[in-house]
Amino acid sequence: MNEPQASVSHPSHDEFAALLEEMLSGTSLQEGNVVKGTVVAIEKDVAVIDVGLKTEGRVPLKEFSMTGRNTDLSVGDEVDVYLERVENALGEAVLSREKARREESWTKLEEKYKAGERVEGVIFNRVKGGFTVDLDGAVAFLPGSQVDIRPIRDVSPLMNMPQPFQILKMDRRRGNIVVSRRSVLEETRAEKRSEIVARLEEGQVIDGVVKNITDYGAFVDLGGIDGLLHVTDMAWRRVNHPSEIVSVGDTVKVQIIRINSETQRISLGIKQLQADPWNGIAAKYPVGARFKGTVTNITDYGAFVELEPGVEGLIHVSEMSWTKKNIHPGKIISTSQEVEVQVLEVDPDKRRISLGLKQTQDNPWTSFAANHPPGTIIEGQIRNITEFGLFIGLDGSIDGMVHLSDLDWSKSGEDALKDYKKGDTAKAVVLEADSDKERISLGIKQLIPDPFVAGGGASPKLKKGMRVTCEVLAVKDNGLEVKLVDHDMTSFLRRSDLSRDRSEQRPDRFGVGEKFDAVVTQFDAKARKVTVSIKALEIAEEKEAVAQYGSTDSGASLGDILGAALSKAKEEDDDEEEEAAAPKPKRKPRATKGNAAKGEAADTEEAAAEPEEAAEPEE
Repeated sequence: MNEPQASVSHPSHDEFAALLEEMLSGTSLQEGNVVKGTVVAIEKDVAVIDVGLKTEGRVPLKEFSMTGRNTDLSVGDEVDVYLERVENALGEAVLSREKARREESWTKLEEKYKAGERVEGVIFNRVKGGFTVDLDGAVAFLPGSQVDIRPIRDVSPLMNMPQPFQILKMDRRRGNIVVSRRSVLEETRAEKRSEIVARLEEGQVIDGVVKNITDYGAFVDLGGIDGLLHVTDMAWRRVNHPSEIVSVGDTVKVQIIRINSETQRISLGIKQLQADPWNGIAAKYPVGARFKGTVTNITDYGAFVELEPGVEGLIHVSEMSWTKKNIHPGKIISTSQEVEVQVLEVDPDKRRISLGLKQTQDNPWTSFAANHPPGTIIEGQIRNITEFGLFIGLDGSIDGMVHLSDLDWSKSGEDALKDYKKGDTAKAVVLEADSDKERISLGIKQLIPDPFVAGGGASPKLKKGMRVTCEVLAVKDNGLEVKLVDHDMTSFLRRSDLSRDRSEQRPDRFGVGEKFDAVVTQFDAKARKVTVSIKALEIAEEKEAVAQYGSTDSGASLGDILGAALSKAKEEDDDEEEEAAAPKPKRKPRATKGNAAKGEAADTEEAAAEPEEAAEPEE
């Protein structure tokens, strides 16, 4: 007899669904999330990873490698992977280690970005405008300007090497990350600088290495911080370029001159380690003493002369030559030339020495003044003509000036200058020689006596009423410009002074060069003015004749009287011309009561008859 079999109860469909749901709810197998898996096998270039529920997926080994780091993966390792699909056509899960790492990196990077912390990354590629950096799975952009503090040409030593970066910008939606290596270096350097500066003191002497050389100095590395060694602090002497003293890579001993705690800038010096040559400089170079030195530099305002290493003096352009003014110093001396100079002034506080070059040479102004006292006649070439006078070259390459007022006694202004040309040789008299003001006054008109003073020497002194001989210089509408022949003066004869007769008061009756006599009607020595007149001479001659031979009421005609007076004066002045010159026939006198009564007397005086040219007196 068979025993009854025990009944087996199978879960219903609903119960099975509930059990499956319970099991699945205890796992995190959701697509699009990062899940944990275990490496169950490594086959060639892939790793088989179990993510639970007997679900396995294959991930290439290269996704586990990182730039600059070695891949170290073995069976049993637990890794995070990104579940793209739970099951594909082959019944395997689709996993990605790279996406999982990227998701992890973005989460961590966002946290560090908000906290302002540094991140570690590797530069692995060069792109336009910069480089790409792997930040543990997330790719960031590194601009070229943010690679280093100073521009660098070769970045290859920095690539594929883990190093810190600072996140400047981050946008997860766009997948954009911008990082900087420079900001990290600046922070690091600032920290180092603060530490080093805290250990340094002004006046301290330390060793440094010349890192860079510029036109104005050299930068010296003091062990993590740079100090500036200015060109003026390299030596007491003049240094044209820092390369004369130091070279890149040299180890130099320097003294810390100044530390700026705010900017952390350090000023260094080498010359401070040597004795100051300016100590006791006034006693070493007394004023008035002469020394020899070498010209080190030439400027527009003078030249610097090195008296000894570290001690230079300035020859101002005004102290270079006695005669050459307003000239560039380079035309008098040259660089590296050895010259003798005289100390003019020493200022130890300002570290200045004024030197003179011309003081070591003879002063031509003093020599001329000593050898040519006032009144000495000199001769030289006219070097220049200006609106106020002319300059004559003298001994010693100096010039003397003849002012317009000292050119001619009678001419003035441009009229006096017309007689001179540049390059001509001229004589002059020394009027004054002032060596202090470097000025020599000359005069040309002083070569002859002043015609307005004592008649000019040989000639009789002019006075009003004096008879003079005139020569026509120019004929003008209103009169004549004449020269007094024996007195070296000029005057102007007005039209009304040309004759008593109005019909004869015509300037065109005379020609240039013609001579005639006139009488001085005005003479003013102070105003240097003389006036002459022919009309006044005729009146004077008439008065003289009337006084000697009778009056107008004596019965004789005025023509008879003037004729006799002129004839007698001519016979007395020139007896030899009396024989050569035939007497002209006397014009028949006009009948008057006086002539009728004295007819015989008039006939006996035919020899003294009036010339035909004589004009009858006016009524």
